[in-house]
Amino acid sequence: MKNKFHVLVVDTIHDVGQSQFDARDDIETTVLELPSEEVLLAHVGAADAIAVRTTKIPRKVIEAAPNLKVVSRHGVGYDSVDVACLTERGIPLCVAATSNAVSVAEHAMFMILALAKQSVAFDHATRTGDFWIKLGMGAKDIAEKSLLIAGFGRIGSRTAKRALAFDMKVSVYDPYVEDAVIEAAGCTPVKNFDAALPAADFVTLHCPKSADTLNMIGKAQLKAMKPTAVLVNTARGGLVDEDALYDALTSGAIASAGLDVFASEPPKPEHPLFQLDNIIVSPHCAGVTEQSILRMASQTAENILNVLDGKPNPDTVINKEVL
Repeated sequence: MKNKFHVLVVDTIHDVGQSQFDARDDIETTVLELPSEEVLLAHVGAADAIAVRTTKIPRKVIEAAPNLKVVSRHGVGYDSVDVACLTERGIPLCVAATSNAVSVAEHAMFMILALAKQSVAFDHATRTGDFWIKLGMGAKDIAEKSLLIAGFGRIGSRTAKRALAFDMKVSVYDPYVEDAVIEAAGCTPVKNFDAALPAADFVTLHCPKSADTLNMIGKAQLKAMKPTAVLVNTARGGLVDEDALYDALTSGAIASAGLDVFASEPPKPEHPLFQLDNIIVSPHCAGVTEQSILRMASQTAENILNVLDGKPNPDTVINKEVL
């Protein structure tokens, strides 16, 4: 009988994913719940594959796994994994590419609508007897408003589709997507993100975190935006300079913001932004729904099994050069 592959499940995944491993006679798993780096190092030596949710997988851990053949992220972000080290060793990093795209796109639209319609203020006022707040709060329609989307991948393109259904005018900045693709989706491509900011009523970010996107919204960008503009980030913490955003929200440089992600997570309760009324926040949960959790767990397991079977799906591999 062939030797079994050992899969290290770092942070538990839903039973639908675990059952895909359990159904195979050639797979054995070890589950570590939010392990320290020391615990991870103690177990990774025997691993042929790693399935991981939030725990960091740095070079030290990868180098301690001589049999490692694949790392599979339970999600689409991968800044917690040392991709360069994996690539050096010819190991693919897979992500659950399509699992939460709809969920994040819906969350971005939720934030856009909640901020435009003053939902938090109206809810609080209604509960506390201020029924006539509606005469002065200035809720806005989003129809015919201009939305600038940064990033036109699986999530950005789905956000655009939903925004167009609300009759928004959608512009897209993505230097890696051809203009024809953006135009075919009913959107207007823009070549310069900063130059497009002054015309935008709403800006939503759907980019990976990289050297190019770090603090892509900073003091200069916020200053360039309309004082009535709304900023939403459901992508990655670090894309927005939070100190500059605080200054912009308190000075009236922009109207409001919605953040699902933060530079440091979890953020501290005393975070300055949390003291403001013109921002809504959520705990990096845009991609976490009942449905997406099932999809992420299933695709995380599927990606590992595909690689171990010698049939990796290129659409899920980040470092395609190793294929």
